Amino acid sequence: MLAVLAVLIFFMFRNSRKRQKDAAQLQTQVVPGAKVMTNSGVFGTILSIDDEENEVLLETTPGTVLALHRQTIARVVTPVETAETVDAADSAIDEAAPEFGERIEDATTDSGDVDGSADKKSND
Repeated sequence: MLAVLAVLIFFMFRNSRKRQKDAAQLQTQVVPGAKVMTNSGVFGTILSIDDEENEVLLETTPGTVLALHRQTIARVVTPVETAETVDAADSAIDEAAPEFGERIEDATTDSGDVDGSADKKSND
């Protein structure tokens, strides 16, 4: 029973240290000009940081500036795709693939119908 309690206490201290280390790393990345996301999901660019008041000025859209508490910054956003990866993905597209809206005809039928039956209209 004491061993289980000791392991539980060990993991509690370990998780606490890990959270402190992650918070310290986040605070070093929070600098003016960094693109960040807040706890509420608002994305923006940091304009300035007031350490005495723990206030961050965040520009969400051009001309819209929000004043937030420093602890509401959840993470620093890093770009996922660059222009090089987009160009590589575009060049990997199969040229034989149909374009959007292009009709594909079945090669097994001569009439162009998918099920092989010809359209017959009966006007009686």
